[in-house]
Parts: sequence; structure tokens; C-alpha cells
Amino acid sequence: MLNFLNKKELISVYSIKEQARIRDILASNGIDYEIKVINRKSPSPLGGGTRATTGTYGENLNIMYQYVIYVNKKDIERAVQVIKE
Repeated sequence: MLNFLNKKELISVYSIKEQARIRDILASNGIDYEIKVINRKSPSPLGGGTRATTGTYGENLNIMYQYVIYVNKKDIERAVQVIKE
């Protein structure tokens, strides 16, 4: 199980296909992982965001979501190696 003390960021991607590919590789190699999905268009506690007033006109929707993949600190080197192959 991963917790904030033993996890380390492996990679951050914006493509759902790329994060699925990485997840498949990690799972097939027996490496535990955790994904944090960040919606770049959601409002923050400090601001209401622009989506309600401007929508998504002119914005690159391919980077609307960010996928941050974490693995156990002890598995980071092996995880880097298997996703590069």
C-alpha cells in the first residue's frame, strides 16, 4: 500500500492513453502504483475559475486532465526502467 511516506512521483502525463499504457506496464510487472487525476479546468479554493464565464473556447482540451503516477520509493528505479522499454 502506498502512503505519503513511501511513495514517489514516477511521471506526470496529460494523455489518457499514455497513462493507461503506463498503468498496464506497471501492473504487468507487479509494481504497485497510485494515480492522482487533476482537472486543470476545475475552480480552485482561491478563485472561481473561468469555465463558467468563458467556457473552453480557444483552449487545448488535450491538456485538461493531468495524470500523476506514483510508485513505492523502493520500486522507482525498476518502474522507470520498465516504462522506458
